[in-house]
Amino acid sequence: MFQSFTETARPEQGPPRLARLRAAMQTAGLAGFLVPRADAHQGEYVAPCDARLQWLTGFSGSAGFCAVLADAAGVFVDSRYRVQARAQVDTAHFTPIDWPETRLADWLIAHLPEGGDVGFDPWLYTPEQIETARAALGQTGVRLVPCDNLIDTIWPDRPAPPQGAITPWPEHYAGQSHADKRATLGQGLRDAGQTSAVLTLADSLAWLLNIRGADIPRNPVPQGFAILHEDGRVALFTDPAKLDDTASAHLGDTVAPAPPKDFGPALDALTGPVRLDRESVPLWVVHRLEAAGVETAWGSDPCILPKARKTAAEIAATRAAHLRDGAAVCEFLAWFDDQPTGTLTEIDVVRQLETCRAATGALLDISFDTIAGSGPNGALPHYRVSEASNRRLLDGDLLVLDSGGQYIDGTTDITRTLPVGSPREAERAAFTRVLQGMIAISRLRFPRGLAGRDLDALARYHLWLADLDYGHGTGHGVGVYSCVHEGPQRLSRTGTVPLELGMILSNEPGYYREGAFGIRIENLIVVEEIAPLPHGDGATHLGFETLTFAPIDHRLIDTALLSTSERDWLKTYHATCRDKLGPLLSPSTRLWLEKVTQTC
Repeated sequence: MFQSFTETARPEQGPPRLARLRAAMQTAGLAGFLVPRADAHQGEYVAPCDARLQWLTGFSGSAGFCAVLADAAGVFVDSRYRVQARAQVDTAHFTPIDWPETRLADWLIAHLPEGGDVGFDPWLYTPEQIETARAALGQTGVRLVPCDNLIDTIWPDRPAPPQGAITPWPEHYAGQSHADKRATLGQGLRDAGQTSAVLTLADSLAWLLNIRGADIPRNPVPQGFAILHEDGRVALFTDPAKLDDTASAHLGDTVAPAPPKDFGPALDALTGPVRLDRESVPLWVVHRLEAAGVETAWGSDPCILPKARKTAAEIAATRAAHLRDGAAVCEFLAWFDDQPTGTLTEIDVVRQLETCRAATGALLDISFDTIAGSGPNGALPHYRVSEASNRRLLDGDLLVLDSGGQYIDGTTDITRTLPVGSPREAERAAFTRVLQGMIAISRLRFPRGLAGRDLDALARYHLWLADLDYGHGTGHGVGVYSCVHEGPQRLSRTGTVPLELGMILSNEPGYYREGAFGIRIENLIVVEEIAPLPHGDGATHLGFETLTFAPIDHRLIDTALLSTSERDWLKTYHATCRDKLGPLLSPSTRLWLEKVTQTC
C-alpha cells in the first residue's frame, strides 16, 4: 500500500523551534530569516531533509514560505492553502499572510521600519525571486543577504539526503535516445553562442538522460545537478551510490557521473558563456560562477520545452496508462456505490482506491497523496486526510476525490466529485456549472500561439454567470512517468507559454464553499492538431484529445442547465468510457459502468 494519510502524531514545532531560530538570527546579526518550501532543485515536492518550512511551522502545503523577525513570523500562503495554514500553524506565534496579495517586501518594510538585514539561503532562492524582492524593497534599508541556512544549524535530527536508485527509462516509451536528446540540445547551445548550460531541475535530468529516480515521494525523478556541454556531453553530479552497473551502462561514456561535492569546482572550470535559467537556478550557482569570472547568459532551461512536447511514443504510452488507471478507478467507483451511506470514512476511501490501483499489478507509486475530502474538508483544494482530520461520509456530503498513479508508461491524475446519499439542488447546480467549464475546455478549438491565460476564462464562464469562481488555475502540465505537476505550460491566468502539440495538461475547474463542500472534475488532455472546418478560413487549429476515462456522476448533474451540444459531448464521452474500459473490467463492474453511463 502507498499510504497517503498521516497519523495523529504532530511533530514538535512552533514556539521552541521558533525561539531557537531567533537565537541563531541574533548570533548571526540578522534582523530576519526567510524559510521557503523549496529545495535546491525548486521542485514542488521536497525530500524530508528539505521540509524546513513544515519542521518550523507545522504547515505541510506544497507552496509558501515563512519570514521570521525578532517579534513577528509571517507564513505566506496562496488561496489554495489559507484554511489549511490557519489549521496547522500555531497562530499565537505565526501569522498566516495572504500571498501574493501581500508582498514579502511590503510586509518586511512594515515590520522593519528602521531597516535591517534579512538572511536567506542562496541554494533555495532563484535570481528571479531575489531580484524581484530587492527591487520592491528599494532604498528602504531592508536588505536581503545570503547566508548559511540557519534552520539546518538548529535541526538536530534532520534526515539525511535521499539515496534513491537511478534506473534507465526504456527508450520505446521515451521515443528518443538520450544521445539524440543531448546532441539536439547541444546544437541549440552552439546556435545561441553558448558553451554549456547548468541544469538543476530534477525532471530535466530525468527527461534528458532517460532515467528515473526515487529521491522524492510520488515523483520518480533523481535529485542532482548537471552541466550540459555544447558537444552533447553531460557531467552529472549525484551520489555515485545511486548508480548500479545497469544505470552506468545506460548513461555511457559521454555522461560522466561525479559526487555532488565536485559541482562547485566544475563550475569554476567552465568557460562561458554558460546558460542559466533565472527562474530555476539557485542563486548560489550564479555567485559561484561570478566569483570564478565565468561569463553567464540568461536563458531558459534547454530541456523545458522539448520535455513538454511529448513524443508520439510518450503519448501512446500515457494513453495505455490512463486506460489501465481508468479501469481501476471504475472498480473503485462501483465498490463505492455499493457501500451503505454513513459506513465509510475518508481513510477507508483512500485505502480502497489505492487497493484498486495496486490490483492492476502495474502500479509503481501513487502520483501524489490522494485527496479525499468530504463535506467541509472538500472545500480545501489540497486537503490531505490524517487520522486527526478523518471524518465519516454522511448523507448529503459531497466527496472530492483527486488521485493518480505512477506507471512505467505514464502518470495519471483524475478528480471525481461523488455524492453521498442525496445531493442538494444548490450543489447539483454548482457541480453542473463546473462540468460545463470542463466540457468547454475539452471541446475547444483555438488558433496556434495562444497560451493558458487566453483559455482559462472559458472554464469559468458558467460559474461567473452565477457569481461563483475558484481560486486555483484550471490546469497544470503533467509528465510521463515523471512529475504530476510539470511546466512550463498551464491553463491559468498566469499561463504565458503558448500551447504546442504534445503538451499534456489537466483540465480541472472547481468550486469551493468554505466550511460546507467542494467540487472539482478533472481529466487530463493533450494538445493535438484539429482539421479545418469546411466553411472556416482554412487554417488548422489546435484542440485537445481527452486521455482520462471514467464516468462523471450523473446524480450531480442538473441536465436542464446543459446545452444540447454539452449533453452530446457527455453522451459521447460516456460511450467512449464503455468502449475503452469495458473489456478491462470485472463482470460486475462492467454491468455497473453500463448502467451509470446510460443516463443524461
